[in-house]
Amino acid sequence: MNIDKEEVEHIAMLARLTIPEGEKEQFSEHLSQILTFVDQLREVDTEGVPQTSTIVTETNVLREDIPRDSFTVEQATANAPQSLDGFFLVPKIIADRD
Repeated sequence: MNIDKEEVEHIAMLARLTIPEGEKEQFSEHLSQILTFVDQLREVDTEGVPQTSTIVTETNVLREDIPRDSFTVEQATANAPQSLDGFFLVPKIIADRD
């Protein structure tokens, strides 16, 4: 599968990445190679192979979830630059989309 320069630009825009003009062709080649390899993997017969496997024998290494007292709303918002009625106030960051 071939990825052209325009598709690289579209992917970069979706990922909010800036790719220098001189590197777009290189990214196009690399992404095309990756997708070609994925196509090869799709041809492999996986019939009878378990969906997942792991070499880790531990099932859950997290601590037990025990409820306990936490911060009050006042303590949690005490160092916030701005808060209102127990909520953090943050600046709007949604940009207009073209």
